[in-house]
Amino acid sequence: MSAFSDPPSDPRDPRAPGDPGALGFPFRVGTDGPAAAGRLGRVRHRILSVLFTNPGERAFRPEFGAGVEALVFEPNASALREVTRKRLTASLRSALEGEVDPRTLEVTVEGEAETLTVTVRYVLAAVGREERHVFAVGGGAGGGHG
Repeated sequence: MSAFSDPPSDPRDPRAPGDPGALGFPFRVGTDGPAAAGRLGRVRHRILSVLFTNPGERAFRPEFGAGVEALVFEPNASALREVTRKRLTASLRSALEGEVDPRTLEVTVEGEAETLTVTVRYVLAAVGREERHVFAVGGGAGGGHG
């Protein structure tokens, strides 16, 4: 099982002056209105959308998504992980265009037993800040990501 929600706030993602922000993912409404996300949160939400949306799930973008949750039922072979890495890299380049320096985008896919671990590294284009997120999917993963 994977976890989709973010912590209520991320101290590493202060909304900088001029940062227009975006709606938080998953969508939440509190007493002061809808939850918002800064640049780091926005990029992380786009990564989650690509990872956990199944291809064909979006009507007008059938090629969007990697559907990594379905991959935990496939043989845990290096060939499958390499194809998944290439597909994820291409999808993320498109989804993160303008937010992330495309030359810095690195995706690694590792598997052990019934757990698939995806690591995404990149540099935020506007601020030059390097980020790394790890998403674990599968029975033994415990739904961790960060």
